[in-house]
Amino acid sequence: MLNPITSHQVAIIKLWHLVNHSLTTYYKLIEHFGSADYALLPSNIVEWSMLGIHASHIKRASQFSDLEVQHHLDSIIEKTIQYCDFVCTPADSTYPHQLQNYADKPPILFGQGNIQLLNTPSIAIIGSRKATKYGEKNGYDFAYYLSEKGFTVISGLAEGIDQAAHLGAISHHNTVAIMATGIDQTYPKHHQKLRQKILETGNTIITEFLPGTKPLQHHFPRRNRLVSGMSLGVVVVEARLPSGSLGTAKCAANQGKTVFAIPGNIHDKVYEGCHELIREGATLVFHPQQIIEDLSFSFGTISQTSEIHSSHEDIFIPVHLKNLYEQLSWQGQDLDQIASSLSLSTAEITAQLMELELLELCIQHAGQYSRLK
Repeated sequence: MLNPITSHQVAIIKLWHLVNHSLTTYYKLIEHFGSADYALLPSNIVEWSMLGIHASHIKRASQFSDLEVQHHLDSIIEKTIQYCDFVCTPADSTYPHQLQNYADKPPILFGQGNIQLLNTPSIAIIGSRKATKYGEKNGYDFAYYLSEKGFTVISGLAEGIDQAAHLGAISHHNTVAIMATGIDQTYPKHHQKLRQKILETGNTIITEFLPGTKPLQHHFPRRNRLVSGMSLGVVVVEARLPSGSLGTAKCAANQGKTVFAIPGNIHDKVYEGCHELIREGATLVFHPQQIIEDLSFSFGTISQTSEIHSSHEDIFIPVHLKNLYEQLSWQGQDLDQIASSLSLSTAEITAQLMELELLELCIQHAGQYSRLK
């Protein structure tokens, strides 16, 4: 159960409900009013109609003060407290660093389990829901190996490859399941035992959707941008043509993530998607160590032991370098990206980055700086 949530988080939840999970409308309102709190003021709600916002959202907002709407919002808040171990917004240090630079990042995440896994080096493993036994074995084995080396395995709690990936990573306490429903729902329903096992073994479940949200079809492609966005790379184990896995791979490519594909029998339709990805430039892999090597080349040397999840308290960081170090992630950033979040000159940032490199806390590759520990 969640500790009492802040008034700021409550305002975000209410606005997220009024715009019916619309990212476009939500961020348009935030850009105009500055915060969810101000967007919900009665004097400001009347301005929504002047912002080019969809009529359905304006109608919902006009009913904001109705007792029935307030009762429903209170129910959502109660379910959030009942079912969540944590919630986080982009303003929180616990929010996934990998998502911060995306314009379509969720304004809030609802979660259960270990919140620390949201900011660990992660690799997504995805594939067909109707997977073959061979594909399930590959998904399990790749996840087991990568999690053993300290990576968090991200997938979508679906049947087939997703399930195999979560099971492979569970034993090393390194998996995050991203759902396309509310935190109080489980889809598919028979994965309730898998969900419980994920949580009982110290792993994590998150969703951007409000409590009570059903498994609507258009939510699954949307969920997939988070699967790829939180990961350093995406591994496609099996995929038909067409498939949701290819949509996730495309999203990953658009996000600048490395896409890996496991090849199979050229006469087997279940591998047509993987083969098409390879033709389009995805990296062919047949052993998980190849993924680690490729990511190490792209993002600098990534620790391959369980120490990768150690807290900052175990690392000596000079006080004057802490803000910069916290800004770095395992995905490379150039000087402009780093400077956008720090009130330091380019010269100061460059000097501090050099100090972090000398302390072996960061590495620079092709103009991109990334965290080493």
